[in-house]
Amino acid sequence: MTTAGAGTAQHHLGARKLLAAPDFRRLLASRLAAQWGDGLFQAGLAGAVLFNPERHADPLAVAAGFAVLLLPYSVVGPFAGALLDRWDRRRVLVVANLARGLFVLLTAGAVGLGLAGVPLYAAALVVTGVSRFVGSGLSASLPHVVHEDHLVEANAFVTTAGALTAVLGAGCAVGLRELFGAGDGGSGSTTAFAVVGSLGAALLASRFGRGALGPDEVDEPSRTLTAVAHGLLDGARAAWRTPTVAAALLALLAHRAAFGASLLLTLLLMRHSLEDFGPLKAGLAGLGEVAVAGGAGILLAGLVTDRVVAVLGRRGTVCGALLLAASTQLGLGLPMLLPTILAASFLLTFAGQVVKLCVDAAVQGDIGDEVRGRVFALYDTLFNATQVAAVTAAAAVVPLDGRSPGLVVAATAAYLLGLLGYLLMTRRTATSAAGA
Repeated sequence: MTTAGAGTAQHHLGARKLLAAPDFRRLLASRLAAQWGDGLFQAGLAGAVLFNPERHADPLAVAAGFAVLLLPYSVVGPFAGALLDRWDRRRVLVVANLARGLFVLLTAGAVGLGLAGVPLYAAALVVTGVSRFVGSGLSASLPHVVHEDHLVEANAFVTTAGALTAVLGAGCAVGLRELFGAGDGGSGSTTAFAVVGSLGAALLASRFGRGALGPDEVDEPSRTLTAVAHGLLDGARAAWRTPTVAAALLALLAHRAAFGASLLLTLLLMRHSLEDFGPLKAGLAGLGEVAVAGGAGILLAGLVTDRVVAVLGRRGTVCGALLLAASTQLGLGLPMLLPTILAASFLLTFAGQVVKLCVDAAVQGDIGDEVRGRVFALYDTLFNATQVAAVTAAAAVVPLDGRSPGLVVAATAAYLLGLLGYLLMTRRTATSAAGA
């Protein structure tokens, strides 16, 4: 296990040496297939609900869509964590991907039939809920294929590649909508393509040997239901006992709250307020451009985070990212123009990804393997519940056209409060070390 607060690679391996390890390549390929399918599914569903001429979308409908896509992560998280620290993670990845593929097809069928409300949301809830076993399983498995000295670098590589692949999946969804049409039938056909990612991810995960991805030890009650019931509490205790993890989680939650409000504003502006600006587009095409800008931010974060952490340390890197996000939110968010929205998407996504990579490295390096799955489950639970809560709160006050300077200022304040909380909690680390 790395020392608390370190999280810095002893030397930089580079992508070529990382990819030279067969198990790392296999885990990465499974992750990329899964995230491509996730990106396509979510973009297909968003197009079906938000930019479908046969349906109407107001702020509360947008909030409901976010709840469908994100809340299952919070509901399933405690279960996923306990089971990932109990079951063979290879088996979890295979079975969860196959189950997700089945429910992707059911959701696509619901979209194609024009179903709305509970039937559509129930099917989508299952897809995103099952995805938690995949995402948490992949994260908890990474230390089994990469030496702990290189977790920051490896995590930056796989997270960046996965996020970019999800953006690619979303881009495929936009292209497939052009091919199949924007109505219910075309949206259903587009969404159905996500099954390819699930099947590919299951096939790749099945090639690992039994037990190759952990857990190495089972520190669980003998009864599964009891283990599930304790999963979230165990993860919270482990995170709180590790100040580097608790502080990093707080910083990330501040980002998700601010980012959630910004995302709602962007969706409403693109749908109801903005018009094309030269080569820049509004509407669904504009959201595609925002996704590309965000993908570029993710790529940059993946390329530089490991090196920035080596120079500034994890604490300095997180503080710098939060300050960048706050200044971007205020300076580029208030004009509410297409060019500034694209620039803000790039910088905010970059800053958020830097913070996320530091959180992932803290959990993977500072938390023991016997409880790591439960901490990642807590991570997912808080991560997504915070964004849903932020979107829902913003939806209650934002005007239909999305022009709300007050929300932009509130999001800026969230970043600054997150920075203050992070500094206070990391001081607890310094105090503990001094008293040791």
